[in-house]
Amino acid sequence: MPLDFTKHFVAVPMEFKLRNNTDCSWKVTVKPMNGPMTLDQGWATYAAVHQIKTGYMVTFKLLTPDTLKVIIFDDDGIEVVNKCGKHDDAFAVKE
Repeated sequence: MPLDFTKHFVAVPMEFKLRNNTDCSWKVTVKPMNGPMTLDQGWATYAAVHQIKTGYMVTFKLLTPDTLKVIIFDDDGIEVVNKCGKHDDAFAVKE
């Protein structure tokens, strides 16, 4: 996460919910990385389940202090719509 984004927080949450375009939610942890913050546990599985590939663009919009809306665009700039895939229950958000 760029410093320009994290500077808007009094304290950056150590966990975010990622909500995609079909309203599925996913939990990821955040950790500091020499200044900026990075998505950590849960992100690699999220990226695999949602088939994010090199060349794709991923955007994040802050919905609540601990929820990010994630929109994925393929390498042609077309929004990728993924149904909720099967993922590790440790990272599923119970609604």
